[in-house]
Amino acid sequence: MKILRTPDKYFKNIKEYSFKPIYTNITAKDGSEIRIHHIDVGPSNGPILLAMHGQPVWSYLYIKMIPILNKAGIRVIAPDLVGYGKSDKPASRDDYSYQNQVDWMNQWLRKNDLKNLIFFGQDWGGLIGLRMIADNSEKFIKISMGNTGLPYFPNTSQSVIDEVISFRTSNKRLSLFSMMKEVKKMDKGGHPALKFMYWQKYTWDAKNLPSGFLSSSMMEKRNPFITFLDYIFHIIGLGKFSPFSSKLVKAFESPFPSPEYKMGPRAMPSHVPMIPDQSLEAVGKARDFFKQSNIPFLAVFAGNDPVTNNMENDIREMAPNVIFNKTIGGGHFFQWTKPEKLSNVLIDFIYN
Repeated sequence: MKILRTPDKYFKNIKEYSFKPIYTNITAKDGSEIRIHHIDVGPSNGPILLAMHGQPVWSYLYIKMIPILNKAGIRVIAPDLVGYGKSDKPASRDDYSYQNQVDWMNQWLRKNDLKNLIFFGQDWGGLIGLRMIADNSEKFIKISMGNTGLPYFPNTSQSVIDEVISFRTSNKRLSLFSMMKEVKKMDKGGHPALKFMYWQKYTWDAKNLPSGFLSSSMMEKRNPFITFLDYIFHIIGLGKFSPFSSKLVKAFESPFPSPEYKMGPRAMPSHVPMIPDQSLEAVGKARDFFKQSNIPFLAVFAGNDPVTNNMENDIREMAPNVIFNKTIGGGHFFQWTKPEKLSNVLIDFIYN
């Protein structure tokens, strides 16, 4: 396995992310050593929140929430998934799978001997983290999740499966805007795989995926003309030289010095099990665990995120003991857009 490691110099200008890096070495199936990064911030004797990010971001996503949580006496542990942030980045598409990510993070969890954890995961952080909980339930005392779930579609019709596979392997070219137009319709009815496939195809086909620009577009409002000029720099492969990139664009682009470092963000969307795939049995087992679990379970959704709108019934079926917080707005990455609201929801859940 060829493994890339982002040099520290690419993070040096992110002054607000000055946390001490902690590294854990785990072993891939082929014997390769992979280094996983995490931060551990806050009072050593406080309740521990394990906060997991999704795609295409990294633990930087939590920097607005960490001071609020720390002030409330909560210790925050936030890892970077393999392929993201300061963690190592396998270079081949075949290195990435849903199961591999779960296996890698299970190793990380056990090597750090973490226990008495309160979990919070969003996006892929939820897909991976919820399965970690099912595999290591003795380590967790409370579970919370936001804008995520455990997708499970065992009865998907063959016609939908064929349409998704045909589209994802077609020569059709998608622009960022044509992709976003379709993904925004995910909550409008029909099988969600028929809209999510646009995200899966776009991210894979974009060999220099504009991770920072994509992240920024879901988190901050910028002048439309400046945003367009920045976009032009990114689509022609000169994003790192764009004078129009915001601080946020640069922060979320920093883990990826060149396109070859971006295999994780490119490959992982195709492993979201929107149609039955090799993860079906494992996801089903994890969902069965939550059906029987008595671990306190909180779900909080933005309410204005097309990717996760209308998931409440599925979460309730998976985890009958779930408590739903009222929606808080903020779109998909509400850790950044609604840090105080989300932090206060978690603080109340942790202490009550």
